[in-house]
Amino acid sequence: MSKIVTIERHILDQQKQYPDATGIFTNLLYDIALAAKFISRETNRAGLADILGATNQVNVHGERQQKLDLFADEILFKINDHTGRLCAMASEEHDDILAIPPHYDTGKYVLLYDPLDGSSNIDVNVSVGTIFAIHRKVSSGVYGTMEDILQPGRSLAAAGYVIYGSSTMLVYSTGQGVHGFTLDNSVGEFFLSHPNMRVPNEQKYYSANHGNEKYWTPGVKQYVKWLQGIYGEGRKPLSHRYIGSLVSDFHRNLLCGGVFVYPGDFFYRSKPYGKLRLMYEAQALAFLAQQAGGYASDGVGDILDIQPHKLHQRVPFFVGNRDLVEKAEEFIQKYDQEWVQAYLPYRNLVPTFA
Repeated sequence: MSKIVTIERHILDQQKQYPDATGIFTNLLYDIALAAKFISRETNRAGLADILGATNQVNVHGERQQKLDLFADEILFKINDHTGRLCAMASEEHDDILAIPPHYDTGKYVLLYDPLDGSSNIDVNVSVGTIFAIHRKVSSGVYGTMEDILQPGRSLAAAGYVIYGSSTMLVYSTGQGVHGFTLDNSVGEFFLSHPNMRVPNEQKYYSANHGNEKYWTPGVKQYVKWLQGIYGEGRKPLSHRYIGSLVSDFHRNLLCGGVFVYPGDFFYRSKPYGKLRLMYEAQALAFLAQQAGGYASDGVGDILDIQPHKLHQRVPFFVGNRDLVEKAEEFIQKYDQEWVQAYLPYRNLVPTFA
């Protein structure tokens, strides 16, 4: 029988590698795992409870919120607001920093999260997920500020995601590789099932929303044709798989090899920067990709090098096997200088901290 390792034991064992580490960070990761158990329970009984469907509320991005969105958002906040481990939080569902209530202690980390990525798929029983990222506090005050939130991905202390599908998996990294845990519902615990996850050298899939193809830039169109094997040294074409839940598409390509593509476009010529959120989605997955031997780019450069200037900043997103993502950068550099020149001023904005 193989060794049984719970997520708590794994986190504690990793902590031993750092003599100066404290239990604060370890407990923060375990709190996120606890929140994931609550969210998993509700997603798995969605057809039996009054949590399916949209609410009358709209989030900061103008998207209709799902009932389970609100549940996941509240659980993540309530489990973490009183522990004394965080100085602030930020959620994709809110337009400003989520402050720690004044009657609770504060800590030296900040938590950013997308509580339920792909929630529009809930009603049709398609996998959804939670994405999270953890930064260390850098400001000098008691409470967290925008300076603590708006840090480049290179500064991440940890990041991960939970996928709620045929099974519930939590995948995370603290900068020492990527590890996956599967929830055993019979005992209510996450067990190590995918140690030291690496992007396979063999590449099987590309993921892109072809419904937006008419808005793609010339370089992206040429790149996708290259992925399809329409031209380019007689290379084997990749199969197309697109779910529309970012966590699900990323998870499949992490396990099977490939690339996820959500480019910037000229659908709105004044907004060439894509759809995905840097702070709640792209940063965390870029960190995981890098730790698993892959790469993430906005088409211009490494996602992890972007200095965020806005809480709900959006970015184009290419993530997967390094050679596939670097090929996207080549096509964009060659064919899309008009788009690059429109995008760079937005990418290079400098944040101002009050």
